[in-house]
Amino acid sequence: MLISALVAAAAFGAAFFAKTPRHRKPRRVAVGAAVGLAAAAVVPGVMGPCGFAAEASQVDHVLFFGLMLTASWLALIVVRMIYDRADGAAPETASMTGEIRSGGFRTKPWVPWLLLSPTLLILVVFLYTPAVQTFTLATKLARLGAPNSIDVCLGNFSELLVADPVRVVAYPLVAVAAVYATSWWRRATSRETVSHRLAEVASTFAVLGIFVALYAVFSPGGDGQVAYRPVYVTTLIITVGTVATGMVGGLAIAYLAFRNIRGGGVYRTLLIWPYAISPTVAGILFFMIFDPTAGIFQYLAEAWFGIDVPNYRENAVLAQAAIILASGWKILGYNILFYLAGLQNVPTSQVEAAVIDGASVWQRFTKIVLPALSPITFFLLVTNLTYAFFEIYATIDFMTKGAPAGKTSVAIYEIIRVGVNNGDLGRGAAQSVLLFIAVIGVTLWQFRTSGERVTYGGAG
Repeated sequence: MLISALVAAAAFGAAFFAKTPRHRKPRRVAVGAAVGLAAAAVVPGVMGPCGFAAEASQVDHVLFFGLMLTASWLALIVVRMIYDRADGAAPETASMTGEIRSGGFRTKPWVPWLLLSPTLLILVVFLYTPAVQTFTLATKLARLGAPNSIDVCLGNFSELLVADPVRVVAYPLVAVAAVYATSWWRRATSRETVSHRLAEVASTFAVLGIFVALYAVFSPGGDGQVAYRPVYVTTLIITVGTVATGMVGGLAIAYLAFRNIRGGGVYRTLLIWPYAISPTVAGILFFMIFDPTAGIFQYLAEAWFGIDVPNYRENAVLAQAAIILASGWKILGYNILFYLAGLQNVPTSQVEAAVIDGASVWQRFTKIVLPALSPITFFLLVTNLTYAFFEIYATIDFMTKGAPAGKTSVAIYEIIRVGVNNGDLGRGAAQSVLLFIAVIGVTLWQFRTSGERVTYGGAG
């Protein structure tokens, strides 16, 4: 099976270069096959052929084969970049403010590396080395305080997935194929046509299909598998709710606060203050607000409206809504700050012209203000997603501790619960690697989709 995987990696490397006319040369295709083969061989060289061992599951085989192909793909991208630079076909970097040409200052090639060395040293010691150690730990059965660990290869990953290897492979491939097909359909049709609008709708559903495919791939539990599907669903709900609450609320408040009012500077400063509060403090504040026995929300609801609000820690919907509200409020000030800065760059001449032409407030907002804010919106979308993935652990820990029945246990909370609280370091590391891959994937997807719709005034 290992030989078959290496042959497939070599064929993949040859096809990687053969698909581009500029690289469709016998020598480059041969180089692609050799690079694909060599990069794939690094994986069993480092880990050993454990993924194809007799005692490994079929899902382990699939994951190991995918890891080898991923290594080949990354190496081939690097080689293609080298060829593109040699051919003079490397894409030029665009600036948000137009083209910026480098000056005429020249120095030795090693001087920039010398100046970067302190930063590179810090990154290696505090970022790259722990990341490699996490990947290594994810392949072991390790307990907190135990002197020894057992190598389980990719077992910590395969137990998070369904036991059917066909579903593990087929569902993501079908979803990705649908995304590429609808993307090609959208590019092949002209704007303002019915076919193009249908392609955009189909593209949206295809992207949603990826999340559905992942839902079907993650294990619901039972038969020795870890119930990771509920964690995935909870993470999606709370992440989308937090990002939507923080960004929509931040834009709305910033748009209102941007008006010329007396004491506007002090008012805007007070609006930004929540961002200075840590997630822990935000969790404590909202815990006190929504506490069913002594919380102010319960008191006001009963005194003003005669409503006895249920205990949010015993209701999944209320618990998730409380986490979303607390997390969205925490990031609100950050979004307001950037949107206030962005609103200062909205071209007033276009707004005044739209007023003269009789455009409504909503038309001016959607046609002028929102496009002008697209670079900031794109930036905030990425940062808000990162916050929702990584920084809401303390809020959840103080408000619900993952209750009720794990309905507020998102991926980062589950990692700490499994790896630290339960002392299962290997499984916790595997879930952290999975979260890392998810964040990288979502970020790249944002750059490929939302980034294409961002317009920078002054560019081009």
